[in-house]
Amino acid sequence: MGELDLDAMIERFKQRAAAVKQRPLPPVAGEERQRFIEQANVDFQDYALMAGSTATLVDGILTFTVDLRPSPPTS
Repeated sequence: MGELDLDAMIERFKQRAAAVKQRPLPPVAGEERQRFIEQANVDFQDYALMAGSTATLVDGILTFTVDLRPSPPTS
């Protein structure tokens, strides 16, 4: 395995999240359309979470850290 570029990996997740938002709806209707929309929402959430993560590789263990704490209130 070659060098693992963690920053490039995170960037690819950002690009995938953006691509999901720009994905056109296929010519389907009814339940198929709803399933497509639901899957696009899940795909976006997954890619956006990974895009907002911090990746570390320590002793061969790749860890993605995602801070899910709410932002502090602004005064």
